[in-house]
Amino acid sequence: LPESGVPELVEPMIWDYAADLDVESKVLLIEKYRRCGFSKVWFASAFKGATGVNQSLTLIGHHLKNHLQWLKVASNSPADMIQGIALTGWQRYDHFSVLCELFPVGIPSLAVCLQALKNGGYSEKVKEDVEKLLGMSNLEIDTFMR
Repeated sequence: LPESGVPELVEPMIWDYAADLDVESKVLLIEKYRRCGFSKVWFASAFKGATGVNQSLTLIGHHLKNHLQWLKVASNSPADMIQGIALTGWQRYDHFSVLCELFPVGIPSLAVCLQALKNGGYSEKVKEDVEKLLGMSNLEIDTFMR
């Protein structure tokens, strides 16, 4: 692969939307990409739309846990290898499926995930900041928003 020149032309993206993604296997995968000649990798998470084809509301806690796991991957990987993270927000599973989790219901999850990434984790202060930004009195992480 290094002799092919491909590592100089592309940056791989590692996708995983699981709340319990395996940090160690992702760190090993990044090292494998480095050995193959890639100098940068991207992560891909989801702030909505990755938990069920018929899902209509976004369970923030699931997506927050996913982002906290990605932060662990980043902290256990060479900093110069990490190019960034793409926060995806799927609205359908394929072109023949109905829409799920429309963007408006995913906004609180997007705000929580972005703030957790920005602050290197989740805390009561992050929760309060998101509530203030969105004009909400009580952000619900582990239940569906009312």
